[in-house]
Amino acid sequence: MVETIYGCKWSLTVYQLLTKKINRPGEMVRNVEGLTTKVLNSCLKKNTDFGILEKISYPEVPPRVEYQVTEFGQKFIRVLDEIEKLQSELDTPE
Repeated sequence: MVETIYGCKWSLTVYQLLTKKINRPGEMVRNVEGLTTKVLNSCLKKNTDFGILEKISYPEVPPRVEYQVTEFGQKFIRVLDEIEKLQSELDTPE
C-alpha cells in the first residue's frame, strides 16, 4: 500500500491540496500544472480504495463530488511525513 501510494507522485500533491481546502477534482486539476483529469482520477481511486480518502457525492445538478481525508488517512499521512523527515536526514550531509 505504501509503495503504491508513495509511488504515485500526485498522491502527496493531493494531500497538500486537501489541507488547503481544495477538495473538488476540477479545482485540483486547475491548481496543479501538469496534473490531468485522468491521472487525478486514478490517484483518487487508489487512495479511496485504500481508505485514505473518502469520496462525497452530492445529489445536485450538475453533480458535485468532493474528497476528504479519512481518520485512517490522517494517520497514514503522518507516517508519510515521518518517512520524508527521515529521508531528509539521510540526504543532509553531516
